[in-house]
Amino acid sequence: MASRLVPALLLAAALALPFVAPTYYVQFASKAMIMGILAMALNLAVGQGGLVSLCHAAFFGLAGYVLALVAGRYDPPSLLTTLPLAVAASAFAALVIGALALRTRGVYFIMVTLAFGEMMFYFFHDIQFAGGSDGAFVYFKPVLDIAGVQLLDLDKPLVFYFVVLVLLIGTIALLTMLVRSPFGHALSAARDNERRALSLGFPVFRVRLIAFAISGALAGLAGYFAAAQFGFVAPQMLGWHVSATALVMVLIGGLRSVTGPLVGALVLIGVEEILKATTEYWKLAEGLIVIAIVLALPNGVRQLMPLVFGSSDDDAPAPAKNKVVKPAAGASHG
Repeated sequence: MASRLVPALLLAAALALPFVAPTYYVQFASKAMIMGILAMALNLAVGQGGLVSLCHAAFFGLAGYVLALVAGRYDPPSLLTTLPLAVAASAFAALVIGALALRTRGVYFIMVTLAFGEMMFYFFHDIQFAGGSDGAFVYFKPVLDIAGVQLLDLDKPLVFYFVVLVLLIGTIALLTMLVRSPFGHALSAARDNERRALSLGFPVFRVRLIAFAISGALAGLAGYFAAAQFGFVAPQMLGWHVSATALVMVLIGGLRSVTGPLVGALVLIGVEEILKATTEYWKLAEGLIVIAIVLALPNGVRQLMPLVFGSSDDDAPAPAKNKVVKPAAGASHG
């Protein structure tokens, strides 16, 4: 009962926040939710698929660049056209990179994704039509117009906040559905024992590639709204350090939970904000805090929730040791 009550209370708090907090904190909460979407997207590959990727910042930044390049300088871009285009670009990039990187394993997979991420970073760093090392501006935030009627204007902080909140809830629902579906079980089976999954007939390569593409698309969703919020996109958004930051969020929150990375994002960004206001050595202090959390809570801060509120509903079920899960009919080796 308590495990169901807590999400309801958190949702109520999120809905009330814009009406009781100053605009600065509303914008800060929007940024935290965007990074939470990025962390949850990465966790689909890392936590559920066992694929440690260091190129998700590339998908994150690519969507931002698509918005900046497609949007005009004199009129607000259409949310209805630019958002699907940006997400599709990130999904396609993830599909191509995944098709090549998934032919490797372990540390080689990490290095290949890092290499692709750095290639995209230097591509946008060097080409002048995208602003080169200076980046590109998003002069107007996207709007949603239907039949000449403006339904959404992301230039308004309140509207932007609630749009991001709806997308966050949608991301949680999508990932929960995927993790609990036969597709999610096949993905976790390949993570736990690839040879056994192959022997049972699971199309491992195909399942991993689809998961990687979905993960890249969600990272692009986060990158689109990050560029829209700050009105600027730069090559640094594609840098490996952004991927590493998202990975730290995943580790802080918990690998095997859908919402764990969101908790990790809120913790990391919140700690960073507090430390910036208290000490000039905030990066050192932040690093020590992260190390302490990882050592004290190897399964992430999300593991504290069941101890306080009861069992969690969004955690992926642990595979039964003696239970054989059969693939769907017609599945082939991947």
